[in-house]
Amino acid sequence: MFNRATLIGNVGRDPEVRKTGNGDSVVSFSVATSESWRDKASGERKEKTTWHNVVIWNEGIGKIAEQYVRKGSRVMVEGRIEHREYNDKDGNKRTSTEIVLQRFNGELKLLSGKDERSDDAAPREQRSTSRDDGASSSGTRRSTSAAIDDDIPF
Repeated sequence: MFNRATLIGNVGRDPEVRKTGNGDSVVSFSVATSESWRDKASGERKEKTTWHNVVIWNEGIGKIAEQYVRKGSRVMVEGRIEHREYNDKDGNKRTSTEIVLQRFNGELKLLSGKDERSDDAAPREQRSTSRDDGASSSGTRRSTSAAIDDDIPF
Protein backbone atom coordinates (compact mmCIF):
# COMPACT_ATOMS: atom_id res chain seq x y z
CA MET A 1 0.00 0.00 0.00
CA PHE A 2 1.17 3.52 -0.73
CA ASN A 3 0.05 6.71 1.00
CA ARG A 4 1.66 9.76 -0.60
CA ALA A 5 0.44 13.28 -1.36
CA THR A 6 2.27 15.97 -3.31
CA LEU A 7 1.03 19.56 -3.17
CA ILE A 8 2.24 22.69 -4.91
CA GLY A 9 0.64 25.84 -3.58
CA ASN A 10 0.93 29.03 -1.58
CA VAL A 11 1.44 29.13 2.17
CA GLY A 12 -1.57 30.64 3.95
CA ARG A 13 0.07 31.51 7.27
CA ASP A 14 3.56 31.69 8.73
CA PRO A 15 4.71 28.35 10.19
CA GLU A 16 3.81 27.72 13.81
CA VAL A 17 6.39 25.87 15.92
CA ARG A 18 5.27 23.90 18.96
CA LYS A 19 7.17 21.63 21.35
CA THR A 20 5.90 18.24 22.45
CA GLY A 21 6.17 17.02 26.03
CA ASN A 22 9.49 15.35 25.29
CA GLY A 23 10.96 18.45 23.61
CA ASP A 24 10.46 17.52 19.94
CA SER A 25 9.55 20.35 17.57
CA VAL A 26 6.44 20.19 15.40
CA VAL A 27 6.00 22.76 12.63
CA SER A 28 2.62 23.40 11.02
CA PHE A 29 1.22 25.71 8.37
CA SER A 30 -1.47 25.71 5.70
CA VAL A 31 -1.08 25.49 1.93
CA ALA A 32 -3.68 26.61 -0.61
CA THR A 33 -3.99 24.81 -3.93
CA SER A 34 -6.33 26.05 -6.61
CA GLU A 35 -7.81 25.02 -9.90
CA SER A 36 -9.50 27.23 -12.46
CA TRP A 37 -11.79 26.58 -15.40
CA ARG A 38 -14.17 28.34 -17.73
CA ASP A 39 -17.87 27.69 -17.05
CA LYS A 40 -19.39 26.19 -20.21
CA ALA A 41 -22.81 27.77 -19.68
CA SER A 42 -21.74 31.34 -18.88
CA GLY A 43 -18.20 31.45 -20.27
CA GLU A 44 -17.19 32.92 -16.91
CA ARG A 45 -13.83 32.06 -15.36
CA LYS A 46 -14.25 30.05 -12.13
CA GLU A 47 -11.71 29.15 -9.46
CA LYS A 48 -11.76 26.75 -6.54
CA THR A 49 -9.23 26.95 -3.71
CA THR A 50 -8.61 24.06 -1.32
CA TRP A 51 -6.75 24.49 1.97
CA HIS A 52 -4.43 21.78 3.30
CA ASN A 53 -2.91 21.50 6.77
CA VAL A 54 0.80 20.55 6.74
CA VAL A 55 2.50 19.09 9.82
CA ILE A 56 6.28 18.54 9.92
CA TRP A 57 7.74 16.10 12.47
CA ASN A 58 11.12 15.96 10.70
CA GLU A 59 13.54 18.21 12.63
CA GLY A 60 15.73 19.18 9.65
CA ILE A 61 12.85 20.02 7.35
CA GLY A 62 11.08 21.77 10.21
CA LYS A 63 14.05 24.09 10.77
CA ILE A 64 14.08 25.03 7.09
CA ALA A 65 10.34 25.70 7.16
CA GLU A 66 10.71 27.79 10.31
CA GLN A 67 13.52 29.90 8.83
CA TYR A 68 12.43 30.33 5.21
CA VAL A 69 8.72 29.62 4.74
CA ARG A 70 6.44 32.63 5.08
CA LYS A 71 2.84 33.45 4.30
CA GLY A 72 2.57 33.76 0.51
CA SER A 73 5.61 31.54 -0.22
CA ARG A 74 5.13 29.00 -2.99
CA VAL A 75 6.09 25.52 -1.82
CA MET A 76 6.01 21.90 -2.88
CA VAL A 77 5.22 19.52 -0.01
CA GLU A 78 5.28 15.75 -0.15
CA GLY A 79 4.11 13.56 2.72
CA ARG A 80 1.52 11.13 4.03
CA ILE A 81 -2.19 11.86 4.21
CA GLU A 82 -3.34 11.35 7.78
CA HIS A 83 -6.70 11.82 9.48
CA ARG A 84 -6.89 12.86 13.11
CA GLU A 85 -9.87 13.08 15.43
CA TYR A 86 -10.05 15.52 18.31
CA ASN A 87 -12.55 17.36 20.50
CA ASP A 88 -12.83 21.13 20.01
CA LYS A 89 -13.12 23.61 22.89
CA ASP A 90 -16.90 23.07 23.01
CA GLY A 91 -16.48 19.29 23.27
CA ASN A 92 -17.60 18.58 19.69
CA LYS A 93 -15.83 15.76 17.87
CA ARG A 94 -13.85 17.04 14.85
CA THR A 95 -11.82 15.37 12.14
CA SER A 96 -8.76 16.92 10.55
CA THR A 97 -6.94 15.78 7.42
CA GLU A 98 -3.24 16.63 7.30
CA ILE A 99 -0.25 16.19 5.04
CA VAL A 100 2.39 14.87 7.45
CA LEU A 101 6.14 14.92 6.88
CA GLN A 102 7.33 12.24 9.25
CA ARG A 103 10.68 11.97 11.01
CA PHE A 104 12.36 9.96 8.24
CA ASN A 105 10.13 10.63 5.28
CA GLY A 106 8.90 13.73 3.50
CA GLU A 107 9.97 16.56 1.25
CA LEU A 108 9.71 20.34 1.19
CA LYS A 109 10.81 22.53 -1.70
CA LEU A 110 10.77 26.30 -1.56
CA LEU A 111 9.71 27.49 -5.00
CA SER A 112 9.39 31.23 -4.38
CA GLY A 113 12.11 33.54 -5.63
CA LYS A 114 13.50 36.49 -3.71
CA ASP A 115 11.13 38.84 -5.55
CA GLU A 116 8.09 36.85 -4.43
CA ARG A 117 8.84 36.90 -0.69
CA SER A 118 9.40 39.48 1.96
CA ASP A 119 12.47 37.59 3.25
CA ASP A 120 15.46 37.78 0.90
CA ALA A 121 17.42 35.06 2.69
CA ALA A 122 16.04 32.01 0.85
CA PRO A 123 17.45 30.67 -2.41
CA ARG A 124 15.32 30.43 -5.57
CA GLU A 125 14.60 26.77 -4.99
CA GLN A 126 15.40 24.97 -1.76
CA ARG A 127 15.01 21.24 -1.40
CA SER A 128 14.99 19.37 1.86
CA THR A 129 14.30 15.66 1.99
CA SER A 130 14.55 12.77 4.35
CA ARG A 131 14.66 9.19 3.11
CA ASP A 132 13.15 6.02 4.56
CA ASP A 133 16.58 4.52 5.30
CA GLY A 134 16.97 6.94 8.20
CA ALA A 135 19.56 9.12 6.48
CA SER A 136 18.54 12.67 5.92
CA SER A 137 19.82 15.02 3.29
CA SER A 138 19.26 18.60 2.37
CA GLY A 139 20.73 20.87 -0.23
CA THR A 140 20.01 23.55 -2.72
CA ARG A 141 19.46 23.49 -6.43
CA ARG A 142 20.46 26.68 -8.16
CA SER A 143 20.77 27.93 -11.66
CA THR A 144 24.37 28.40 -12.77
CA SER A 145 23.91 32.16 -12.76
CA ALA A 146 22.78 32.27 -9.12
CA ALA A 147 25.25 33.64 -6.62
CA ILE A 148 26.21 31.41 -3.72
CA ASP A 149 24.88 32.67 -0.41
CA ASP A 150 27.25 31.64 2.41
CA ASP A 151 24.73 32.60 5.11
CA ILE A 152 22.53 29.60 4.39
CA PRO A 153 23.41 26.93 7.00
CA PHE A 154 23.00 23.85 4.80
